[in-house]
Amino acid sequence: MQEVTVKTAEELGLLPEEFEHIKQVLGRTPNFTELSVYSVMWSEHCSYKNSIVWLKKLPKEGPMMLAEAGEENAGLVDIGGGLACCFKIESHNHPSAIEPYQGAATGVGGINRDIFSMGARPIAQLNSLRFGNIETNRTKWLTKGVVKGIGDYGNSFGIPTVGGEVYYDDCYETNILVNAMSVGIVEVGKTVSAVAEGVGNPVYIFGSATGKDGIAGAAFASKDIGEDAMDDLPAVQVGDPFWEKLILEATMEIIATGAVVGLQDMGAAGITCSTCEMSAKSGTGMTIDLDKVPLRQDDMKDWEILLSESQERMLAIIEKGREKEIETILDKWDLTFAQIGEVNESGRIKYVKDGDVTCDVPAESLVLGGGAPVYHREWEEPAYQQEINKFDLGDVNEPSDMIGVSKFITALPNIASKRWVYKQYDSMVGTVNQSTNRPSDAAIVQIKGTDRSLALTVDCNSRYVYADPEEGTAIAVSEAARNIVCSGGKPSAVTNCLNFGNPYDKGVYWQFKNAIMGMKKACEKFGTPVTGGNVSFYNQSSDGTAVYPTPTIGMVGLIEKPEHITTLDFKNEGDLIYMIGREMSDLGSSQYLAKYHKVQFSTAPHFNLDEEYNVQSAVTKSIGAGVVNSCHDISEGGLFISLLESSMASGFGVDVQTNREIRTDAYLFGESQSRVVVTISRDQKEALETILNSEGVHFKKLGAVSGNRICINDVDYGSIEEYREIYDTAIEKSLGVA
Repeated sequence: MQEVTVKTAEELGLLPEEFEHIKQVLGRTPNFTELSVYSVMWSEHCSYKNSIVWLKKLPKEGPMMLAEAGEENAGLVDIGGGLACCFKIESHNHPSAIEPYQGAATGVGGINRDIFSMGARPIAQLNSLRFGNIETNRTKWLTKGVVKGIGDYGNSFGIPTVGGEVYYDDCYETNILVNAMSVGIVEVGKTVSAVAEGVGNPVYIFGSATGKDGIAGAAFASKDIGEDAMDDLPAVQVGDPFWEKLILEATMEIIATGAVVGLQDMGAAGITCSTCEMSAKSGTGMTIDLDKVPLRQDDMKDWEILLSESQERMLAIIEKGREKEIETILDKWDLTFAQIGEVNESGRIKYVKDGDVTCDVPAESLVLGGGAPVYHREWEEPAYQQEINKFDLGDVNEPSDMIGVSKFITALPNIASKRWVYKQYDSMVGTVNQSTNRPSDAAIVQIKGTDRSLALTVDCNSRYVYADPEEGTAIAVSEAARNIVCSGGKPSAVTNCLNFGNPYDKGVYWQFKNAIMGMKKACEKFGTPVTGGNVSFYNQSSDGTAVYPTPTIGMVGLIEKPEHITTLDFKNEGDLIYMIGREMSDLGSSQYLAKYHKVQFSTAPHFNLDEEYNVQSAVTKSIGAGVVNSCHDISEGGLFISLLESSMASGFGVDVQTNREIRTDAYLFGESQSRVVVTISRDQKEALETILNSEGVHFKKLGAVSGNRICINDVDYGSIEEYREIYDTAIEKSLGVA
């Protein structure tokens, strides 16, 4: 028997004081298997020990909510007609950084299991990806591997990928971010919870067999990436989308029998996490016989079986006496399965190997909200904030060649078309529900058999959050809501993936707590409660270099009527172009400022939450009144890119005038918030302006849809085709895949 000391605990990622606490809980020194169980369950990835005190401040209640954050594996909101939308976003950052294909693929698989383990059928996927400098060989390799992993898994699994975002910034060179979101639909009242109720009920594992891949993956995700990161390759899981498809169908079928008491997928910490969390949630216990777990490899040790994160596995609690009924279904789908234990009333988790109890611990002591440690970390404003505060727009020289700037901006990796990425994703696979696949600010998925559609988006500009964590995160929530509103929807609720550096770094923790406060105020303003999500700390290299704080916002909205679906492409030559929202002489944290002028420290763009709310209200009323032909928000690249994208999507050009009192580069390329471009038929001018005036929002008639060229202040900036060539090929050329 291996001797267990404080050094052993530290090697497993536990603090000395945590080791002492475990000894107090057990009334003895834990053995190695027990310590391993605590190491994964008390990792940041599973316990949220450094974040939960702030997460509790986020709003959790709303009129459409059916399950509050933390109650279930994923969020659940009412979408009418007896249906509910189940959705969640999670990270798979560290695995993807060292093995991009499998890291990304298994991230997709894991998030889909979170959805169908609740009884919801996945209908759509989205993702948010962050990479380093697009010119480096490492970034090219990572981009290609991640995109192929997502595409291969999602396409084979048969769930369309309908939206997402891709960013490139130097801060992500070592620590890339791969955030995956899944959305499903279920009938209200037909969901299944991750509970272990009913003393004597059998515990089943089904799906794939258990191997050594992914062992201690949760602990791996809870530390910085160092030069020896490839040594952690065994912590990366291996996925199989075809197994996942079988598991999905089998899961739907066994749930329909009514014999399933509780169900949870095996993600982080594998068998350990699912058995402990389900028991703790119900106040029950389990005895699990590890000799009965189907294995892919011989001679696996007890702790290896417990900590394995082999993919495509589920844990189910079945009503006693109905075992044969469930086994018949699992046999039908040709799945590996076994009864591995039984629910009891002890409140303890016991794992047995070779007839010996190798682990005996209180279930509640392992989980969030139970005995897992909770920390109040210290924070302080990082030194770089002083550099940001020094920014003065007056120090930025305005270039004379605006046409040259416009082409430079169009080719930037964070602005140019990501068609090389999305061409590898099947956005139309599946027949249950259908993506419209039309160009809109949010992805739109029609709900089969109804007039309603879901509007889905993921958003975060991490450069804004770096400049001002509170305002930047409020902007992320606002942009997500704005994208849904511009598509004709009403925002419903939020899931989040909070990607930050090391929480023990006071500057990083300052970013985190301020980001939470920004999310809180914006979600409260828009009535979009937070249904849950994921905290991903330790996106930081061993040299102390952290990623920009990246609180990715996944948002779901509802479009009540098909006529409200609004796209961004211009519809008719001669239509009037309006900008709704306040025009500002502002270049803070814009792509133009960062990439053209090489200014890395600048303030966040202008943002006022009340103005944002009023603009979105005005847009909603205008779309509802039927006066809007197209609608597109202004974000990265500013007004120029917003106009250009609508032009390229339609083939129509523009003839517009700027406000000569505002410097031209700020007017065209500045990214001040709360602005939307709409087009209307000329006979709707009075109707639109009446609505905008009644809402008290600023607006300006910019000009008209005209021809096939971009004309600004009577200057011909070039043809749509010229810009489309730049826009469509920039990423492909940079990656060497053109």
